[in-house]
Amino acid sequence: MRPALQSRLQPFGTTIFSEMTRLAQEHGAVNLAQGFPDFEGPRSLVDAAIKALRSGDNQYARSQGHPDLVKAIAGRRRDDTGLEYDPMSEVGVFAGATEGIAASLMGMLEPGDEVILIETLYDSYPAICDLAGAVQKYI
Repeated sequence: MRPALQSRLQPFGTTIFSEMTRLAQEHGAVNLAQGFPDFEGPRSLVDAAIKALRSGDNQYARSQGHPDLVKAIAGRRRDDTGLEYDPMSEVGVFAGATEGIAASLMGMLEPGDEVILIETLYDSYPAICDLAGAVQKYI
C-alpha cells in the first residue's frame, strides 16, 4: 500500500498555521497567526465579483495572471515606487503567498544551490528549499 504522503513530504509535518489554528480552536482564542477576518469584504469588490460571474467571464486566465490584472499591478507598482516591470514577464499572480513562494523558488533553484535564510523566518521556506534540493544556510 502506498503511503498517504510521499516519502519526500513526510518529514515536514504540519505548518505553524495549522498548529495555531488547532490551538485557537481548542482554547476558544482569537487566532492572530493568519488572516481570519471577522468582517465582510468591501461591497464594491463583492459586487464586482458577482457581476463577473453573471457575465459569463469564466474562462481560465493565463497561468501568470489575467493580462488586465498583471498590467494593473505593474502600473500600481510604477506609481508607488517608480519601478517599471513588464507585466507579461515580470509580474505573477498566485492564489496565495505560499503557492507563489513555492512556484518561484522551485522555478529558480537547482539541486545543490545554496539559499541563505534569515531567522526568524516563514516556516514554509525550509520545506520548499528541501523539495527543491537546495542547501540551506541560516543566519
